[in-house]
Amino acid sequence: MHRGKGMKFVGDSRVPAPEHKKPNIPKDYSEYPGKTEAFWPNFLLKEWMVGAVFLIGFLCLTVAHPSPLEKIADPSDTAYIPMPDWYFLFLYQLLKYTYASGPYNIVGALVIPGLAFGALLLAPFIDRGPERKPTKRPLATGFMLLAIAGITYLTWEAVDNHDWEAAAEQGKIGVEADIDTTAEGYQIIETNGCISCHGNQLEGTGAAPPLVGTGLTSEQIAEIAKNGTESGKMPAGLFKGTDEELTKLSEFISGIESK
Repeated sequence: MHRGKGMKFVGDSRVPAPEHKKPNIPKDYSEYPGKTEAFWPNFLLKEWMVGAVFLIGFLCLTVAHPSPLEKIADPSDTAYIPMPDWYFLFLYQLLKYTYASGPYNIVGALVIPGLAFGALLLAPFIDRGPERKPTKRPLATGFMLLAIAGITYLTWEAVDNHDWEAAAEQGKIGVEADIDTTAEGYQIIETNGCISCHGNQLEGTGAAPPLVGTGLTSEQIAEIAKNGTESGKMPAGLFKGTDEELTKLSEFISGIESK
């Protein structure tokens, strides 16, 4: 008996007329509950509804809790410590380690994140099994768990080691005033390096309070400039000018009023 003997191939090339065309009715997936469904409109409608709920919730959150604003960026404020948004905190923390910063900054900024995200990107192509259970897809599951663990740990370390009180102070919008930068008192302040801590407009930074509307007398300001503060935030001996310059400086600061 020859191979294929007795086999017949039957085809039907008839094309139904338009009047006999069936309407576009989704297939019946009732035999497979919870496993699959028609993409349109069933699945897509659910996606849109979930997206709309989250969008409305996000809009309500932004109305109830507006995003906090900080003062205008000041390039002369060397005490300011920038802080990224929460979703980049793990990279922020990574750059604090020895072999990911300094001379190895390229490793922490590009190499390590590139390898991590590249592994996650290639995971679906490396593990192409049809199984949906995580236990039966060890490679993809391992990549995902390792990424979640690393990101969670680094984010937690960044939050735990950051000085949030100092960050709130350094970003606080200071009191504004019309500062006469041509005045002799301001020139003395600039000569003694006071603006490096108190800001160009004496609005204060994270390292020092504002000098606008202090409510102190000129004698009190002169005492602080010469002997520092009890808290130690301003040490003694920073002012290097003469007594006459100290008097002009203190009178200038005491006369600054906020808007």
